[in-house]
Amino acid sequence: MKKTQLPSNYSKHKSGDISRQFLIKNFYNILIRTIKPLEPKTILDVGCGEGFTLQKLKENKIGVLLKGIDKSDISIDIGRKMFPDLDLKTGDIYKLSYNKNSFDLVVCSEVLEHLKSPIIALEELKRVSKQYLLLTVPNEPFYRISRFLRGINVANFGDHPEHINHWGMISFKNLIKSARLKITTINYPFPWIMILAEK
Repeated sequence: MKKTQLPSNYSKHKSGDISRQFLIKNFYNILIRTIKPLEPKTILDVGCGEGFTLQKLKENKIGVLLKGIDKSDISIDIGRKMFPDLDLKTGDIYKLSYNKNSFDLVVCSEVLEHLKSPIIALEELKRVSKQYLLLTVPNEPFYRISRFLRGINVANFGDHPEHINHWGMISFKNLIKSARLKITTINYPFPWIMILAEK
């Protein structure tokens, strides 16, 4: 019987690698510090994976109505078992099943680099947001270098096999601006870029 491969996001969060866990903890600390002052009541996490980010928000008492969608049935099934109190379901980032201006904050973390049409996805994220979007992607080339130095995918110089897009600081800012979004805060939790934007 063929063993089902666990989603890469799940493996990342559950990794026993101390350096990786340090980076993830720092990432979430900065994410919480960025979001908390906004006091959002309704939050949608698009590309939520197993719900790790939503669970962090819940633990920090951020938001009243928290929802997550992901295209992966496997990730959603795992998330529902791990975090049964979270509202997780499968969905399509290009066609979100929510009305315009449905959420105070839309989160899209570690997703855009996987997409063939990130600008179309951004337009859809913007549509369902009332005001704020929190967007994160790997900060290249630092992300790739950090993976290479940790011995991950050395044959491809640390490049993630699922990543289609590779952005640095300037190119990611230009992508956000091309969606007619106003950048309000930029953070660099190594090795990622984190941008808070407004409609």
